[in-house]
Amino acid sequence: MVAGSQTHIRRIAISGYYGFSNSGDEAVLRSILLALAEQSKVHGLEVQPVVLSADPAWTIAMYGVEAVHRMRPADVWGALRSCDGLISGGGSLLQDATGTKTIPYYTGIVKLAQLLGKPTFIYSQGIGPVNRRWMDPMIRHVMRRSAYVSVRDDQSAALLGRMGVPHDRIEVVPDPVMGLPLPLGAAAAGAPGGGASAAAAPGGAGTAQAGSEALPVVGVSLRSWREDGADLARAADALIALTRRRQVRLRFLPFHTPDDAQSSKQVMERLQGKLASGSIAELASPGDDPQQMLLEVSHCDILFGMRLHALIYAANQMVPMLGLSYDPKIDQFLKRIHLQPIGSTELLDAEAFADEAERMLENGDSWRRSHQEAISKLKQQAQQPAEQIMKLLLHPISR
Repeated sequence: MVAGSQTHIRRIAISGYYGFSNSGDEAVLRSILLALAEQSKVHGLEVQPVVLSADPAWTIAMYGVEAVHRMRPADVWGALRSCDGLISGGGSLLQDATGTKTIPYYTGIVKLAQLLGKPTFIYSQGIGPVNRRWMDPMIRHVMRRSAYVSVRDDQSAALLGRMGVPHDRIEVVPDPVMGLPLPLGAAAAGAPGGGASAAAAPGGAGTAQAGSEALPVVGVSLRSWREDGADLARAADALIALTRRRQVRLRFLPFHTPDDAQSSKQVMERLQGKLASGSIAELASPGDDPQQMLLEVSHCDILFGMRLHALIYAANQMVPMLGLSYDPKIDQFLKRIHLQPIGSTELLDAEAFADEAERMLENGDSWRRSHQEAISKLKQQAQQPAEQIMKLLLHPISR
């Protein structure tokens, strides 16, 4: 590419759940930006991203890209008009489990770009659940008019097919975060558990102690789901059961702040005075950078996770995992790497959890050998959407 050549520059707007302090979704954005940068070099383009964010100043500071406020119509309109295309995704954008406004918002952004004559690209989205059938036409309309549609699992593809989107228009790809690298210079990181700073649970078995760095590290990623808190109570019981088998270092990883940090603290309070002697519980403080959280996960010996991206981070770093299902997307991801959830928010057997966690701690290498092929395949495929988008920017196909 000739330096400064305008014909090779492409401005791309990116719409997703960005700027909300959610490590998983920020990891999606980071992964998309890195994949676009890499593939643009391969195809002789210069990509200039414009992110629709809930916190544009934070997004600009974190990623060094242009950003506008996602809820200011004039800003969104101006961004889309100035761009050569729109990426919608990734993440679980098109679902109504979180309310009735989510699907109209995200399909509305795509429709606006299409009305402006911009090509739209659906980037590794997880579709559903969609319980309100009157929303199907919104999704079908924008999908059928998009230049490229990719989803992160077969179930999402099947749902789009039932809505009337042709199957041959849908590509099933991994979640973008499968391709997220560790921070620069992290290859020489220390022993497991030696990541970012942490706050130890106050008093009793939760207090950090000399030699705790030598304990096996169990990463814990929990979120509040049930209103009665019974799911978190069962998770606490399972962790207590594990500590009765062996001494461990329970490292709580808040993926969505401040909510997950609060949920973690609630569970840590339940652990007070109940952890077997020698085990500790602590709350990690990895900061806002998703790659720092990936580094945290890489330091774990096993990971117990509710958050989808906690499990994806673990797969990315070949960390044996135990998934607790609160949504079909958890089951769908685990299935892709030949795993099943250890339990759900409705049912978790503490002793069965302890049995499986202990096996993983003792046979981590065996777990990695068993799942390496499936995980490696997902990592290799993670850049397919960015590659296809670069090709379509160079050689548009009319729809």
